[in-house]
Amino acid sequence: MSEQDQFRQTRLNKLAALRARGLDPFSVERYERTHSLQAVRERFSELTGQKVRVAGRIVAIRPMGRATFMHLEDASGRLQLYFRLNDLGPDLYDILDLLDIGDFLGAEGTVFRTRTGEETVAVSQFTPLVKALRPPPLGKQKGEQEWGGLSDVETRYRQRYLDLMVNPEVRRVFETRSRIVAAVRRFYDARGYLEVETPVLQAVAGGAAARPFITHHNALDHDFHLRISLELYLKRLLVGGFEKVYEIGRCFRNEGISIRHNPEYTLLESYEAYANLEDMMALVEDLFEYVAMEVVGGLEVPCGDQTLSFRKPWPRVKLLEAIEQCAGVRPEELDSLESAKAAGERVGLPMEEEHTVGGIIEKMLDRFVQPNLIQPTFVVDYPIETSPLAKKRQDNPRLVRRFEPYIAAKEVGNAFSEINDPLDQRERFLAQARMRASGDEEAHPMDEGFLRALEYGMPPAGGLGIGIDRMVMVLTNQPSIRDVLLFPQMRPESPEDV
Repeated sequence: MSEQDQFRQTRLNKLAALRARGLDPFSVERYERTHSLQAVRERFSELTGQKVRVAGRIVAIRPMGRATFMHLEDASGRLQLYFRLNDLGPDLYDILDLLDIGDFLGAEGTVFRTRTGEETVAVSQFTPLVKALRPPPLGKQKGEQEWGGLSDVETRYRQRYLDLMVNPEVRRVFETRSRIVAAVRRFYDARGYLEVETPVLQAVAGGAAARPFITHHNALDHDFHLRISLELYLKRLLVGGFEKVYEIGRCFRNEGISIRHNPEYTLLESYEAYANLEDMMALVEDLFEYVAMEVVGGLEVPCGDQTLSFRKPWPRVKLLEAIEQCAGVRPEELDSLESAKAAGERVGLPMEEEHTVGGIIEKMLDRFVQPNLIQPTFVVDYPIETSPLAKKRQDNPRLVRRFEPYIAAKEVGNAFSEINDPLDQRERFLAQARMRASGDEEAHPMDEGFLRALEYGMPPAGGLGIGIDRMVMVLTNQPSIRDVLLFPQMRPESPEDV
């Protein structure tokens, strides 16, 4: 029998002993608390000498013969409990031997301060609420059993409940994430945007360059895709007469996993009629300013050993100029596919699978420019080949009215002055179809339904997408997307690993 199995069997034996005494912790449906644990500490002066009822998980047990000290933890914090044989009597006091770290306990008693100055409840009655059959990660502190930190990365991500259980700083990250999402909603609601919901199952997965997941609907006997973007349905709403819409939703891309990518992620997209690219830049600046103030409390945010500043205005950097500065590739070298490939090979990039100038330009951006974009920055003027949904620049139709915001060397979003010319959009889709036929699995598919909607007329509009996960990474100073996802995608466990 493994050590884990031995621990589990010991706890099962204790559960049986509790039940033999008529105390089945799993039969308890409700326990009425008068105060949270933190409330007892915060209101200690007025509660001293008063009776309280508290509950939480046992995180430390320190038996001392005829007395036992214990710490409980709930969502608000920790509090010490004090059990005395003379107060409880031997029958009730002996039940403490059947309790373990990780169990949930309800306790009633009087608030007082110990000789060492710690706020404490002297327990007169207690009720086992749950028996934990598996021991949590434990450490040792001053000879007592105590909550231990969980540092094994595989276990932290795969068993996030343990990570949350024993690492309070991890809980704070996810509490902050929820506050960030709530702040984003407040920001948009205050500006008159309408929050909407669009389909997750889509016949055509468009709006981005990505490989979708495919599923089958049995009743319709038809394959559908999990959405890779929110864009094309939100634009349909502009056609329908809404002028300001946004959605925060889960999207799915059948791609690799890295510190910046997870197959399932949260995306914010918003669209505003009669707005353009510059309006979207101002929107991004205002959004991050508002969320940083609301959640962090200021416009300076730590980022590793540096500090990010979300003060306006953010710098605007032209993509081709940035490539020349960071990679030494001149703009004229990117005029043709042949010269662009030669430049790519010269700077050490693999060119075998590159079939467009735009793809080579964005590869140079990823390799040479992006690592230098630490402070919030807008990169503008993207190639048309990689931007099938953005308006062309009138003075240079090889480039489009598009920007991407970069923060802490991460691309956190994408924005356009949106195409509303259905003829131009069809030509772009046809060009993407040719790229798809030549082997580019991430080229945008033809979407006749969206083209039909555009032919009814969509007002000029600005559109914005922000990766919520990366936004949270930036504002919580987390290096990996897995650190801001409660349950990141992992390779399935084999049965023997469970």
